[in-house]
Amino acid sequence: MSFKRFTPSDFLVSADSVTAPCWTNNVYDLTNFFTSSTQEASSQGDYVLAVYQTASTDSTAAIQFYLGYANQLGSGSQPYNSQIPEYSPSSTLYGQWRNLILEDENAQFLFGAVTQSDFFIVSVERANYKQSLFPGSLNLVLTGSSAAKIFLTDNSNDVSVVPYINGTRVYQIVSGSNGSAVSTTTGGSTVAGQTASGSYGWFVPDMGAILLNAQALALTAASGGICLLYTSPSPRDRQKSRMPSSA
Repeated sequence: MSFKRFTPSDFLVSADSVTAPCWTNNVYDLTNFFTSSTQEASSQGDYVLAVYQTASTDSTAAIQFYLGYANQLGSGSQPYNSQIPEYSPSSTLYGQWRNLILEDENAQFLFGAVTQSDFFIVSVERANYKQSLFPGSLNLVLTGSSAAKIFLTDNSNDVSVVPYINGTRVYQIVSGSNGSAVSTTTGGSTVAGQTASGSYGWFVPDMGAILLNAQALALTAASGGICLLYTSPSPRDRQKSRMPSSA
């Protein structure tokens, strides 16, 4: 057997960064959203809903992201066993994301400076991105009741040191655009794009995930929210609860 020594031309060293649109067919802005009633009625629908860029029955339909709701106490979804109401799909999702990011079953999610026990999950379909989502590219527009509308982004351009949690980049989601927050006055003090209930959530680019602070979205428009109504009953009423719905 013979061998040939590698030559300099056999090696390729490049510092090029390749970026591309995240959505199907290289679309930059996703403005239409569709779910599948069949999937919603299935057991998978108890955990997450797949969201498509066109009707799920269309031949060109492709999953863009998954939408779910996580609650530490199990509120917002039917319990697995009515005798143990704190264990439900929402508590399972909370535990999964706590393990993925916080890596500690006793840790809690701190949105800005406020600890919250529930959040919505937007998990981008893995096939839609290569290594990670690009910080500063998030521009999320949410509309709620009474035509309340907020413009959200990550705060990657506002931090001098990249924030990490257990080796994972985690940026705060704030009111603003293109990675920069706008200053808002809440409770008499100026906060960089946040609310009295904390930031609007976390942007986790290396996991292709957006965690949205449900309590911030539930605020009135005057307080920076969209008046989002969702089911999050008391522990004794959890067995009667339903999956949250977006306004």
